[in-house]
Amino acid sequence: MDVFLRITLDADVETVWDALSRPAQMRAAARPFIRVRSREKGGFPSRWVAGTPHLVALSLFGIIPLGTQLVDVRYEERPGNVRMVIDSGAPMSGPLTRLKVWDHRMAVSPMGDRTTLYRDRLRVRAGWMTPFVWIGLWAMWQLRGRALIRAMRKRARLAASS
Repeated sequence: MDVFLRITLDADVETVWDALSRPAQMRAAARPFIRVRSREKGGFPSRWVAGTPHLVALSLFGIIPLGTQLVDVRYEERPGNVRMVIDSGAPMSGPLTRLKVWDHRMAVSPMGDRTTLYRDRLRVRAGWMTPFVWIGLWAMWQLRGRALIRAMRKRARLAASS
């Protein structure tokens, strides 16, 4: 099943692209339900580095361990000024390892007037558990979208005030 989010953001594509390349944005988008901590020496990089997998620990509300996840991004450009972040990482331990498929892709493209079309798709398969997993992930994706909207508004306010 796919969890899909499609929103128009009031920010130019460069601003949104910059946010997607930062672990801080991923962590902010997962809150308040999921806490993400780096398991790598030195912690999170300021930006995701393509081809450099990064192990993270996930917990529900920072209390209930959900296991570890490998974040392994690559960046692509597609026709029509579409830029994509493709995370081919996967759950490494914990309950999320029940997922047989984890395919996460985020795409941005300019819409004009300093707005950006953002698409975020997660394809998951977990056998008979897929519908139950999908419900939780769908709710989380709605929160991710709201967090990204808030982050872009905040960046716009900061840019306007400077």
